[in-house]
Amino acid sequence: MNLEGRNFLTLKDFTPEEITYMLDLAADLKDKKKKGILVDDYKGKNIALIFEKTSTRTRCAFEVAAKDLGMGSTYLDPSGSQIGKKESIADTARVLGRMYEGIEYRGFGQEIVEELAKYAGVPVWNGLTNEYHPTQMLADLLTIREQFGTLKGIKLVYMGDARYNMGNSLMIACAKMGMHFVACTSAKYFPNAELVKTCEGYAAETGATISLCEDVKEGTKDADVIYTDVWVSMGEPAEVWEERIKELTPYKVTADVMANAKKDAIFLHCLPAFHDLKTKIGKEMGEKYNLTDMEVTDEVFESAQSHVFDEAENRMHTIKAVIVATLKR
Repeated sequence: MNLEGRNFLTLKDFTPEEITYMLDLAADLKDKKKKGILVDDYKGKNIALIFEKTSTRTRCAFEVAAKDLGMGSTYLDPSGSQIGKKESIADTARVLGRMYEGIEYRGFGQEIVEELAKYAGVPVWNGLTNEYHPTQMLADLLTIREQFGTLKGIKLVYMGDARYNMGNSLMIACAKMGMHFVACTSAKYFPNAELVKTCEGYAAETGATISLCEDVKEGTKDADVIYTDVWVSMGEPAEVWEERIKELTPYKVTADVMANAKKDAIFLHCLPAFHDLKTKIGKEMGEKYNLTDMEVTDEVFESAQSHVFDEAENRMHTIKAVIVATLKR
């Protein structure tokens, strides 16, 4: 398998075999790190990390992965570059492509990372856009495979707002890998119909299924994985909180939801999570709307079924695999 020089923008661009290759590579790199075996074969190489949206896990994962591989990294925060302001995306891509061996972008529209990839001349990696979050998908798939030993036939239920990057990307990932995807939410929050149709095409080739369901008991029955995310995405106005809380509270992940799934079902969340009031926003929303949690209860989040921190760790191992797989030697 040779992915050298490839961009990593969405899992739509990769075959199931290519995705499996990156998961296997990530598992191998994870095993080597646990054993203290160095894989620092990339000395003299450097990558640029463009963050128009800030992050904890994505930034740390890329920086640690780069350090482990022996390469340098330059972090450009929302005020640290002129991309799209004083300098066009195409010009930024051509400048950075002359200095770095790879470029990561985390920000807004998918068209931005696509344009970076068009002009950079080096691999470009999507750390998150409004539409897709492919590095998170590899971490999720690796975590699921570690728990169940397989991906084929696994039923994953996504609860909450399934219209954006997480719902989109999980549906693509499941369709590509022969898994059963369920968006369990109000019909208002179902994924885009065109993308559903595309994923149904993938599913026809892999044995996966795509389901959209408003009934919690029906949707979560016999699930292997229950997955959720925050109800309000980065960049959305604060005014939408009231609407989301009202409409999505029926799709909160609770102990009853987990009990309706399979006995060995696991809970996943891409983080950060509002499972208590120990954050500024969580405290504000809790006081304003008389809540103790939002998309998941603290009971579920802290339970033995929760593998959110295994999942968070796997961000680094899978991102390292993406770099190794795609970087030009």
